[in-house]
Amino acid sequence: MDSLTNHKINSIAHNKTWLFVPATRIDRVENAFASGADAVIVDLEDAVAKQDKAKARDTLKNYYNEQNKAQIYRPIWLRINKAGSEEFFKDIVLCQKMPNLAGVLLAKAEQVADIESVHQLTNLPIIALIESAIGLYQIDDMAKAVGLVAFSYGFLDLCNDLQVQVGTPSADIIANQIRYQLILTSKVHQLSPPIDTIYPDFNHEVGLRDRVQLWSQMGMSGMLCIHPKQVAIVQQALQPTDKALSFARRVVEEYERSGQAVFKIDGEMVDAPVIERSRQLLAK
Repeated sequence: MDSLTNHKINSIAHNKTWLFVPATRIDRVENAFASGADAVIVDLEDAVAKQDKAKARDTLKNYYNEQNKAQIYRPIWLRINKAGSEEFFKDIVLCQKMPNLAGVLLAKAEQVADIESVHQLTNLPIIALIESAIGLYQIDDMAKAVGLVAFSYGFLDLCNDLQVQVGTPSADIIANQIRYQLILTSKVHQLSPPIDTIYPDFNHEVGLRDRVQLWSQMGMSGMLCIHPKQVAIVQQALQPTDKALSFARRVVEEYERSGQAVFKIDGEMVDAPVIERSRQLLAK
C-alpha cells in the first residue's frame, strides 16, 4: 500500500456524511459544503442524463478553474461512470485536468484492474461502489487493489441485479449481509470501514435515524446522503448519549486509577474489551 493511499484511508475514516451534488447543478456545491457535510461528491454518473454529460463536465471544469483562480477551492470527490464505458474515458481525462480533487468514486466497480487503472491515470484515491452481483462476488480481490481506500454500495442497483424486492424484510436481510461482507473485507485488508448506501426518503427523519443507528453500530464509517437536510440528522444520530459518555469516562478513570484488568462499574463487569470500547468512544 502506497503512502498516499494509507494517508487517505486514515483521513476518510473520519468522514461521516458524504453528500451528492449532480454535476448539472454545480451551483449547489457551495450549499453542500455549507450544510456541514464532511465530503461533497459531484456526480457525473446516474444523476446526469447521457445527453447532458459533456456539458456537465465542462461546467465542472469551469467551476474548478474559477475556484483555483480565487484560491478558495475546496477539494471535492467525483463519481465517475463505469470503467470501460464511453463516458468513463472522458471522465478520466477530466480528472487529469483537476489534480486537486479529493478522490474518485468508481461506479459499478467489478475488477481490480479497473480500480488500479483509475488510480494510475489520476493519482487519486478510489472509493469502489459495489452495485452488481459480480462486484459483490469480487470484493475480496478488489480489496487488494492499489489506490483503493474504501468500499460503498448502491443497494437499489444490487437489488435489481439480484432480483430482491425492495422494502421487504428479505431486502433488509440482504442489505445486512452486504454490510457484513464489506465490513469484514475492509477490516482484513486494512481499508477504511465501508460507507453505507443512501437513504432515499429524505423526508423520513425517523427512518434515517434508525438507519444511522444500524450501520454505525455495525462498525461502518459513514453514509452517502442525497439531500443537505440529511447531513444534520446523520450527525445528530451519531452523537453518543450522556449516559454512554459518563459510563465510558468512569471506566477509563477507574482503569487509570487502579490499574486493574477487571473491575465493576455500577455492577457491570469491566474488562479489556470494555475498556478499549470506552477509550474509542471518548476519542470520537
